[in-house]
Amino acid sequence: MGFRYFVYISDRMVEMLLPQMDRGSTRSRTWEIGFDLKVLRGGLTGEPRAGADRVERLERVVRWLHDHGDLGTVDQPGQFVWGLMPMRWGPMTGLDGLPMIYLGGEDGKTVVGLGGSRKHVFGLPGAEVAPETSLSRSMLPSLLKGITPPQADPAPDGEAAALAAVHAATTGLRGVPQTMEFIAKRLLQGDGPDGTTVLLGSPLYVAQAD
Repeated sequence: MGFRYFVYISDRMVEMLLPQMDRGSTRSRTWEIGFDLKVLRGGLTGEPRAGADRVERLERVVRWLHDHGDLGTVDQPGQFVWGLMPMRWGPMTGLDGLPMIYLGGEDGKTVVGLGGSRKHVFGLPGAEVAPETSLSRSMLPSLLKGITPPQADPAPDGEAAALAAVHAATTGLRGVPQTMEFIAKRLLQGDGPDGTTVLLGSPLYVAQAD
């Protein structure tokens, strides 16, 4: 079993989902997500316990989603999506001028885009945080503004335009792809401009896979 090296954990989504879970159901069976807390503790200087707790809470949510949630795959998504695929990623600033993180990949059938707040990225000291008056990056309107080029006016209007914007953001990414494992909340899905399916999600977690 390979280690997971976390890129992103959405603490906001974990905190939102935990109170909605049936506490007894999380113990219905054992599911091993493969997170090695020793690796995480060793990589977090100065606050190992907080980092370990962060992953333990995530594990509870992931176990519940696998056992009881509507968890699908990239090509057959449910309310939530699990994926393992090569992805390019990096910071992005869009029409609203606020920074975010964006990951994108393709599997031949589906073009995938995942976007979220930079504050949930591991190992990113001093990450800029959006003003409290702005919408969370896990919300579709905010995410679409974040992936729309600053010179565009206005933001995508309608599902077809939104899907085209996700397709352009993903296929426009540059850099070396890395194999990533993730679970994300599905926000948008439909036909893209080139006949492929386009999927936009807000990640619960993203981890580099061996």
